[in-house]
Amino acid sequence: MRIDLHTHTSVSDGTDSPAELLAAARAAGLDVVALTDHDTTAGWAQAERARPDGLTVVPGMELSCRWFPTGAPPISVHLLAYLFDPGHAGLAAERARLRDERLSRGERIVRALAEAGHPVVWSEIVERADGGVVGRPHVARALVEAGVVDSIEHAFATLLHHRSPFYVAKADTDVLRGIELVREAGGVPVFAHGLATRRGRVVGDEAVRRMADAGLLGLEVDHPDHDPDERAHLRDLAGELGLLVTGSSDYHGTNKTTPIGACTTAPDQYEALLAAGTGAAPLSGTVGTPGHHG
Repeated sequence: MRIDLHTHTSVSDGTDSPAELLAAARAAGLDVVALTDHDTTAGWAQAERARPDGLTVVPGMELSCRWFPTGAPPISVHLLAYLFDPGHAGLAAERARLRDERLSRGERIVRALAEAGHPVVWSEIVERADGGVVGRPHVARALVEAGVVDSIEHAFATLLHHRSPFYVAKADTDVLRGIELVREAGGVPVFAHGLATRRGRVVGDEAVRRMADAGLLGLEVDHPDHDPDERAHLRDLAGELGLLVTGSSDYHGTNKTTPIGACTTAPDQYEALLAAGTGAAPLSGTVGTPGHHG
């Protein structure tokens, strides 16, 4: 089995629609793909309708979180959540708050860019997002289309990185609370790309131990942004803490160069993840659907 447990569609910051992503997954020879858009389950219903025969879809989400180290600024972390009940009141309210936070932040970034003379217009960016969760990648694409930068990567390296004068922080969820909410909703929380030092500051092993104590169930180990030493370290840490080990592409369509299925999850780890999730079921020809969506 080929299993990719981290992908994004145009419902958040990918470029493929849910139907296009599932078709790409099938064409790449995947047997299982997880839909993990940022802070939303809006793609689940579309995936249910568009699922190709022979492909299992794991409903999920990537929750925007923060780790708060003692005596230092907070660190951005992402929490993958699988097989949770989308109707759980606490988690639904938090993802709605995060979507509103993303919109407010995006608007402030675009306003600052426009005031500095960059030809970007917030209303046009929202319209092109077509109802998706607007984030910095949408702003980056607008900067590319306006000829301000050469590529999305160039936009993030110059105007949108966290040290840029245009950067605006957002009030993400405390990761320990995020883990608690996902578990309360019957879901499986997995720490995404936790040692991706190329992305910026990382939290370190003691933070992961605290997360495990709070109910974290897995670590995303095999990820395109982890080098071999980082993968080996995380694999050892997962073994020490009794956590699942996942692998995935973090596919974003043309917003990133990584192809779908670039990294994958071992079948035994996938089966353990399925056994731990009680809030929703995977979408397949033989298994039930995840219920209502939000």
